[in-house]
Amino acid sequence: MADAITMRMQDRGTITHFISGRVSRAGDCGQSPLPSATRVNVLIRIVSVLEGVMLRAVMLSGEIGTGESARTRIAWRLLPFLFLLYVANYLDRTNIAYATLGMKGDLGLSDSVFGTASGIFFIGYFALQIPGALLVERWSAKWLLSLTLVIWGALTTLTGFVRTPVELYGARFLLGAAEAGFFPGVIVYLSHWFIYQDRAKAVARFMSAIPIAYILGGPLAGVILRVHWLDIAGWRWLFLLEGVPAILLGIATLFVLPDRPNEVRWLQPNERDWLTARLAEERRAKVDVAQVTVWQALRHPAVLVLTAGLFFCYTGGYAFWFWMPTMLQRLTGWTDVQRIGWVGAIPFVAGLIGMLFLGWNSDRTRERRWHFAIPQLTAAVALSAWFLAPHSNALLIMAFTLVGFGTVAYLPSFWALPSAFLTSSAGAAAVGFINCTASIGGFFGPKIIGDLSQRTGSFHGGFLVMIACWTIASLLVLLCPRERSAQLSA
Repeated sequence: MADAITMRMQDRGTITHFISGRVSRAGDCGQSPLPSATRVNVLIRIVSVLEGVMLRAVMLSGEIGTGESARTRIAWRLLPFLFLLYVANYLDRTNIAYATLGMKGDLGLSDSVFGTASGIFFIGYFALQIPGALLVERWSAKWLLSLTLVIWGALTTLTGFVRTPVELYGARFLLGAAEAGFFPGVIVYLSHWFIYQDRAKAVARFMSAIPIAYILGGPLAGVILRVHWLDIAGWRWLFLLEGVPAILLGIATLFVLPDRPNEVRWLQPNERDWLTARLAEERRAKVDVAQVTVWQALRHPAVLVLTAGLFFCYTGGYAFWFWMPTMLQRLTGWTDVQRIGWVGAIPFVAGLIGMLFLGWNSDRTRERRWHFAIPQLTAAVALSAWFLAPHSNALLIMAFTLVGFGTVAYLPSFWALPSAFLTSSAGAAAVGFINCTASIGGFFGPKIIGDLSQRTGSFHGGFLVMIACWTIASLLVLLCPRERSAQLSA
């Protein structure tokens, strides 16, 4: 930058000579020549203005280059590791879906008990989300995330020793409580490192770990469930082995994740200064509106409607995610758990592709509601086909693939909606409120499916509940009030 500024300053003589010639020729053309003193003052002012413009342009160019390099370096340093942590999170959260293929017989679990055990996770999860986010903000992100990982890894491992339904309920409840602070904590952590315009993209990359966890988890579970090392059942090994990575990653977190930009050496001083200044500027901007818009946001009709929409979305989505392996086993008659694991990964491959494509297209078109509704309605229509077409394994796999697409692909579009009508600080509060409240749907969905299956001996009633949930979620989001942020920030 210094060389560029020097070059611009060397051009001063050229600029002065050019303007001086133009002013002098004005007299030759019959116009009244300016007095010498006035001419000099005019030249000085014009040259000063031009030099100021060029200097600001050069400085702005250098600042943009610094900002781009800082943003790129941060993304490559932090997001891959956070992505890995979230994969471990979802593996431990949902491995009960495959473990039940073996544990139901060993523990004598009914469908109702399994549905309750799957969903009770979200009771503990709901209770401790907000305290976890506050601890990241006021204490230390790396220490909280590290402790969270170690504790939930240990609890996952201990789940392998349960002997009764009550013990399973307790293990799942505690696991939910242990994992509660992770997602909101990471969202707060990202706000310490990513400027506002990069935050949504960072969250989208982070959340792509959800379908990846299912894609990896199904085949992996199929392999582990077939082993009986030391005369221990495969489902117990599934919990024992999948809890270990979380413990190791929790220890690694202390050494890999820094709390704040001023702690790291891999940022250049000018990059660190640029990031610190931008984040401080954003915080100052939020202070001016936070006291008004945050409270308005939590009572805003659109926020309440979106919360209800996501509640129904989670109710149907988690019902499918937890029950899909059991549905595959019963509706196809397959007994090979490895085959169930591989086929169970297919819906989430479709979900991952849909998430990436619809997220990109939603940003390109700046449309959110239909990008949410179309996946949800696709899932509802696909599951409806089970009632209308002749039953076959091919139809079931096709329907489940479209359901997997519908229950994953909506995520980026939905989480972009709050910022469409709320200021940044209010949007952050709304995201926390929506996710925390709607997560209760993760309890009701699996439990309702289990209770209906227990009473009727089929999944038809459960299918109807999921279809209704996805249809209601779509309608709620499509009909959500459309208000701009200016109305709230006034």
